Amino acid sequence: MSGPACLPSLVDIGINLSHDSYDADREAVLRRALDAGVEQMVVTGASISSSRDAQTLVDALPQVLRATAGCHPHHAIDLDAAAFAELATLARAPTVVAVGECGLDYHRNFSSPAEQRSAFERQIALAIDLDKPLFLHSRDAHRDFMAMLRAHEGQLPPAVLHCFTGTADELDDCLAFGLSIGITGWICDERRGLHLRGLVGRIPPGRLMIETDGPYLLPRDLVPKPASRRNEPMYLPHVARTVATARGESTEELARHTTRTAREFFGLPWPPAPSAT
Repeated sequence: MSGPACLPSLVDIGINLSHDSYDADREAVLRRALDAGVEQMVVTGASISSSRDAQTLVDALPQVLRATAGCHPHHAIDLDAAAFAELATLARAPTVVAVGECGLDYHRNFSSPAEQRSAFERQIALAIDLDKPLFLHSRDAHRDFMAMLRAHEGQLPPAVLHCFTGTADELDDCLAFGLSIGITGWICDERRGLHLRGLVGRIPPGRLMIETDGPYLLPRDLVPKPASRRNEPMYLPHVARTVATARGESTEELARHTTRTAREFFGLPWPPAPSAT
């Protein structure tokens, strides 16, 4: 056990650790995470450049970190043939444990829906070809998102919908299809995330994972409030406690089964080598 709450070790399945907001103190961010009991982290690749940078971070600290390689729907417009070829090369690395972050996001449409669907389709095919899990994103696009996954039913590798923020019907749809679910500090947001507290109990053990999605989604109910709005993995125990309370579980039980699920889903090495801490 680690950290002030003496929880079993935690896994942050989605941390944008290559984001430039961490450039000045990335080593300290990692130290605070380890001290809080977050012993393994999956660094999100959301573009070609961030996927490349995620791999560089993992290469420097393989005992603690693994990476994904993907193209977020916001960046779908940039996924031309050359970019996809580089993405496919990055995804083949043994320390890249999933293809993604990929999916559909019709909330802002920084890339057109057609461009998003094209990029998502290519990444689904890549995950099938490599037999690596999918790290998925969906916002305001559930119908098209599920239709594209269902078109490959029977072929898909394991898949997790990260940062789930949807409705009860959408959650039931995802679970019935076999998706795992990632929950972030969105559940701590009194403006838009409280509905998740009534939903997380529907997710069976073995299908639930937790994440910070830092530097985004700092839990709004932290006390005292941090001076910075930047989120980081040391706050994952707070997310764990909130999710556990909503599920009617002890935080220790929640930590044990979400950590076990994450390690099995991503094939994470355990225990980390002694040099990790």
